Amino acid sequence: MGKINYDNSLLFAKEMDEKDPLTHYKNQFHIPKINGKTQLYFCGNSLGLQPKITQEYIQQELDDWSKLGVEGHTDAKNPWKPYHEFLTENMAEIVGAKPLEVVMMNTLSVNLHLMMVSFYQPTKKKRKIIIEKDAFPSDKYAVESQIKFHGFDPKADLILWEPREDYYHLDDLEKLLKENADEVALILIGVPNYYTGQTFDLKKITKLGHTHNALVGFDLAHGAGNIQPNLHDSQADFAVWCSYKYLNSGPGSVGGCFVHEKHADNINLNRFAGWWGHNKETRFNMRQEFDPIKGAEGWQLSNPPILSLAAIRASLAVFKEAGFENIREKSKKLTGFLEFLLEDIKGDAIKIITPKNPTERGCQLSVELKSAGKDFFKDLTAAGVIADWREPNVIRLAPIPLYNSFEDVFLLVEKIKSLLD
Repeated sequence: MGKINYDNSLLFAKEMDEKDPLTHYKNQFHIPKINGKTQLYFCGNSLGLQPKITQEYIQQELDDWSKLGVEGHTDAKNPWKPYHEFLTENMAEIVGAKPLEVVMMNTLSVNLHLMMVSFYQPTKKKRKIIIEKDAFPSDKYAVESQIKFHGFDPKADLILWEPREDYYHLDDLEKLLKENADEVALILIGVPNYYTGQTFDLKKITKLGHTHNALVGFDLAHGAGNIQPNLHDSQADFAVWCSYKYLNSGPGSVGGCFVHEKHADNINLNRFAGWWGHNKETRFNMRQEFDPIKGAEGWQLSNPPILSLAAIRASLAVFKEAGFENIREKSKKLTGFLEFLLEDIKGDAIKIITPKNPTERGCQLSVELKSAGKDFFKDLTAAGVIADWREPNVIRLAPIPLYNSFEDVFLLVEKIKSLLD
């Protein structure tokens, strides 16, 4: 992407929208209205908007259920028995993985626990886990509970990677590994960090971890559909993500899981097993010893919730049509425009705490209020902006390339300026 000479004007924003090859996708989403007035929606990093085709996809499964009953597993237009497989290829492309390495199943925290069953195997000496200090609370809870489950003490065995001057630095992570030589069993990092929006080089972190004989996993709750993590090339052991943020699948929808192909044939890895992870050829025999499917599918437990998967499938169809490279390209331009406009605000009322380098962030910009509090956020909401507040004083703004326009971004910043004045 070449350097763009942004201009702080509505005319410039409209010109950018006219040149944007993805601009028409905004019409393919339901944009919230309050009292009949369309809102400026910048909260896709918390809950993505609904594609208009989602209802059609779910309705198809409701119709087949009503007409076919149990026979829908084999005779539905989109048979339910292999339904999760219909999502795999598109999902793998979005996270940069091989189809063998990806499966949509369960929800994020459940998948995180299942992955730690396999990839956190502590010994008396090698038992510590490293996470970032400001990790998403759910990750911290899960990791602490896993450490306790194995009979160890989170106060001693959970190591927090501290940020320095607002950001995390890989040399600090390396220092932690050296200070705890041969004691770190697992590194688990959220990418991007949910609070600041800082993303990381997964390949470098993985290499660092593996050099110190630690396994490495990533939480891509704020990454899947936002950045390109290139999971296969990163050599990460595993990754997990939700689908209701950037992947627009609806509240609480099914999450995703990645297991690198180097583990695909390892039947000796501890795992919590379920019948949907069993060999498809003999799954319904009901008399077989557990025979795990090769690859990520072998970590499945139960047959999947079809209505939830239908919503994910609808969104992934939009991603496929738009092209993820095109989405990323627009994301960088749109986020750059938001950054430009925010930095043009006079005074020191706000501070962007997300890295300036586009390779170190996705589309989220976290804005720290220096001279205002939550009342400002409430006023912004009343002015027709749906964003996200994080304690103690940060507003997270996510211009989503599929349904936010350059004009949206301009109008958002005009409202922020008006309230600051």
